[in-house]
Amino acid sequence: MNKMFVDTAGWMAMADSKDPLNGACRRARDQWLEAGGILVVSNYVVDESLPLIRLRLGMNAAEQWWTQITKSQRCKTVWITPEQEAQAIRWFFSWKDQSFSLTDCTSFVLMKELHIPTALTADHHFLTAGFQILPRS
Repeated sequence: MNKMFVDTAGWMAMADSKDPLNGACRRARDQWLEAGGILVVSNYVVDESLPLIRLRLGMNAAEQWWTQITKSQRCKTVWITPEQEAQAIRWFFSWKDQSFSLTDCTSFVLMKELHIPTALTADHHFLTAGFQILPRS
């Protein structure tokens, strides 16, 4: 099955109707799902996204987002293992010229391990790390 990783920036763009990438992210997601793909998110991204949605859009929006991703058969949450976290920390410190967050690095490790080449995000760090992003700018 074709998998696409969804980063915090992608979730936020889809949740916020005022986000300039809202429509493009929603279309990219819908096309992916219509083609039979599934969405993958990590517990680290959930940890970033849930409070960010609450802060920017309110508790109701956060609760709706949570319900949507946890009940969907087309969205899989993957928990970062201690080994993946250790690898992400090594990646974090090895890219001294980049401003990757630790969550970014856990996403990169997970995507490499699961052979996921594409992320739904507005975060260009994914391009720097060698991945494709949707929507394409």
